[in-house]
Amino acid sequence: MGMQQDNRQQEKGAGKEFGLRLSIVALLFALVAGAVLVRLLSIQVIDAQKYKNMATRQHEREVIEEAKRGGIFDRFGNPLAVSVQKISFFADPYLVRNTPVRRKGKTDTVNKAPEVASIFARHFGKNKRYYSRKLRKKGRFVWMERSVPIARAQELMDAGIQGVGFEKVQQRYYLNIASQVIGLTDSENHGISGLEKRYHEELKGHDGVKVFQRSATGERFLAAGEEQIDAREGLSIELTIDADMQAIVEDELRSAAKEFKARAAIGIVLDVATGEILAMANYPRFDMNNRRSYQQERSRNRAITDAFEPGSTFKIVMAAAATEVLERKAGDMLDAHNGRFVIYKRTIRDHEKFDKISFRDAMVHSSNIIAAKTAMELGTETFYEYVKRFGFGEKTGIDIIGEVPGLLRKPEHWDNTTLPWLGYGYAFTATPLQILQAYSALANDGVMMRPYIVSRVMDPEGNVVREIKPEKVREVMKPETAVYLRNNYFQPIVEEGTGTSAAIDGITVAGKTGTAQKLKNGSYHQRAYVASFVGFYPVLKPRIAAIVVIDEPKTAYYASIVAAPVFSRIGSRMIASSESLKEKLGMTSPEFPDSVNIVTVPELNGLKGREAKRLLEWTGLAMEYDGNLKDVVTRQAVASGTMVEQGVPIQVTLGLPVEKDQLNKVEVP
Repeated sequence: MGMQQDNRQQEKGAGKEFGLRLSIVALLFALVAGAVLVRLLSIQVIDAQKYKNMATRQHEREVIEEAKRGGIFDRFGNPLAVSVQKISFFADPYLVRNTPVRRKGKTDTVNKAPEVASIFARHFGKNKRYYSRKLRKKGRFVWMERSVPIARAQELMDAGIQGVGFEKVQQRYYLNIASQVIGLTDSENHGISGLEKRYHEELKGHDGVKVFQRSATGERFLAAGEEQIDAREGLSIELTIDADMQAIVEDELRSAAKEFKARAAIGIVLDVATGEILAMANYPRFDMNNRRSYQQERSRNRAITDAFEPGSTFKIVMAAAATEVLERKAGDMLDAHNGRFVIYKRTIRDHEKFDKISFRDAMVHSSNIIAAKTAMELGTETFYEYVKRFGFGEKTGIDIIGEVPGLLRKPEHWDNTTLPWLGYGYAFTATPLQILQAYSALANDGVMMRPYIVSRVMDPEGNVVREIKPEKVREVMKPETAVYLRNNYFQPIVEEGTGTSAAIDGITVAGKTGTAQKLKNGSYHQRAYVASFVGFYPVLKPRIAAIVVIDEPKTAYYASIVAAPVFSRIGSRMIASSESLKEKLGMTSPEFPDSVNIVTVPELNGLKGREAKRLLEWTGLAMEYDGNLKDVVTRQAVASGTMVEQGVPIQVTLGLPVEKDQLNKVEVP
């Protein structure tokens, strides 16, 4: 009986223990279930958008659609800089190796890498192993080919290969003239110099954004319900530059710089009535389609960034002030001190020894002594007023970045020799454009116009967004003074004085030579000169003004030998090649050849074959070649700058790159 009672008590205790354990297990299950419910509530309700976004990001991809950059064109609509759309192909190596394939009602995966590699090898001519290595990579993205022309890429674009996609990119191409004016874009299509930088905001356009989704089979399609933003093409700009004139100026500057072993050369051509820049060239230049050739030194637009002491070309200011203030006449006789004049213990010399000389002959033969004495007669305040009136010491305001005002001290900072030295172009600095602007005012009956190079900004449909009009700056001299100076001084300089080699057959020319010694390391004793000629034509009613500056020529330095002949050749070639220019100048003489369909041969040496072919096609010419289009042009049969009929084939030789000093060796017909 006692034992039975003990057993019941033990069973009762065991039952309580089991119940306790069961309760604990049930509680644990309840806690776990509660946690799961809370987590589900959090995922599906509280943080639903967060996880939806995470899931979306796993299946969506934003692709930036690059906007087409606006073009840059010359005054006749010829393209100087354009953006060409290219195609870049990419692949998802994992998806290519695991391409879903439907077989007998079920989905399997197949390794398509060998097939895809073969397709790319066949299209682009590379070894199949090259693409196979790319498709073996562990990542989910690899570039297969970049910057492929659309015509070449179209078949692959239409093929719809699973695991392979493409993006549209923009590549900038240049006609390869006016490199310092037009400038460059970087690899991101941002303007880094010249007009490309100055007008970047107008040219760049607005990129688009496309949102894609990927299906379970890896197919990519535009995501429904997502905002798709189309790219907007940038605005284009039309310049005042004439591409043919530009090519002529560049060719002549290069020839002169090489002939005289010069450090640099500058040339500008301008319409005196409007201020339009028809050509603005610099030597040395750089290959705009090869960024590796870009050097900051060569990218500088010296026409507006380099200021130098102009020398005798500055005598225009002295002559104008003397005519209007001193009432100086061409026949007035003056003492030239037999070519040597001492002032404040410093000596001014003329290259010819004159005792008594007329003011006309002093201008024609470029007497520094007469110029210095005349400046002193005018006095500091009057002469400084005329210097400023002609635009020196301030920027011209041309629409290009980088312009400098030159260095002109105020009279309170002058010493005893500043005034006489200013009379013949020393003791201050000026840019080539400032000097040309002054002579353009003389040619334009005393009215100075602001030089400009961008004439219109247009939208992609060709509608004019903004048009730049000619702008009068001020009247720097009376109209009758301008006519008197042109007829009595500056035309005779070309007909019988220091500028005879600047003459152009069939048209009257006026102008002035300038041979200025350069101040280097605080001394003028080193043989470093700037030779320049600035002039305009025709004299009776001038329309075109131009300046040529040769910096530090080595084999000769007088402007009459170095710069004036370049001015003549540029003018002669421009007139011969442009029917519209002949009409503007009033020239109908039969001695100038008919050139309605004449174009200028561009510089091709050093360009890749395909780029040279495209450049010639833009120009209206064809290309015949020996070699492989993948190589570079090592020789062109017709020199750049040569005027030929439109459609003429240009023979070039293609090969491996040669030494730099061999690139410019061409045959001239």
